[in-house]
Amino acid sequence: MQNDYYVKEEKIIESTEMEKETELIKCIIKTREELKVANHNFEYAQDDLVDYYTYQIKANQAKLNYLIKLAKQKGIEVDMINDMRFSLWNEEEAS
Repeated sequence: MQNDYYVKEEKIIESTEMEKETELIKCIIKTREELKVANHNFEYAQDDLVDYYTYQIKANQAKLNYLIKLAKQKGIEVDMINDMRFSLWNEEEAS
């Protein structure tokens, strides 16, 4: 009889603390960019899209506030976030 399920052969490795912090910084940078885009789109929105972008701005701002609070608890500073942003841009340009 054949097994009808997939068995994973590798152990799932937990992220190190540094990888978690890097991922948090990436999320902060991404959320900042999404907030900028939503604000820009709000400036040109008409009719029902005004409400849509208002909610999108509120949601991104709440998410950003939460992520920054987590970063502060972990001792991550704004300079670290900016350094990560520049290193991510350099990696993308190299690709």
